[in-house]
Amino acid sequence: MLKVEILGQGCKKCHQLAANVQEAIATLKIDAEVTHITDPMEIAQRGIITTPALAVNGKVVSKGQVLPSEQIQTLL
Repeated sequence: MLKVEILGQGCKKCHQLAANVQEAIATLKIDAEVTHITDPMEIAQRGIITTPALAVNGKVVSKGQVLPSEQIQTLL
């Protein structure tokens, strides 16, 4: 099972990234656990300055942008 994390404090872009992640998971028909990390200290500890960010299995794959579903599919 993939572990996907969306890191951001809940802004509009964070919600859009979350929706795109869900769409990508549904399209690929894969089993994934999606969590939303909103704690600013935890986000900073991961070296993220601009949000939203996306991490797959603990590795940050995107910072500061809302990736489209198609691009997220390639990262999963």
